[in-house]
Amino acid sequence: MKGKTPNENEESRRILDRIARESDPSGSLAVRTARRVEKHMRADDADPSDPIEVWGTRIGRAIGIVLLVVLAGWLLSYFAGG
Repeated sequence: MKGKTPNENEESRRILDRIARESDPSGSLAVRTARRVEKHMRADDADPSDPIEVWGTRIGRAIGIVLLVVLAGWLLSYFAGG
């Protein structure tokens, strides 16, 4: 388009790319959420060159899920009157 600066063109392209990623028909919301959880549990955001950080992150996140399940079970038991 005439009159658009390179920054505006770049911004428009970035917005369109983001919309295309978010409206990807290849997976439902559940599939995308499962992929995000998998990446989170694999510690993809940790520094890959530091194996101790990667494994520490994985172990910490696994312990967090175990504690969440135990707490949820305890709360259900408590409210059920047991």
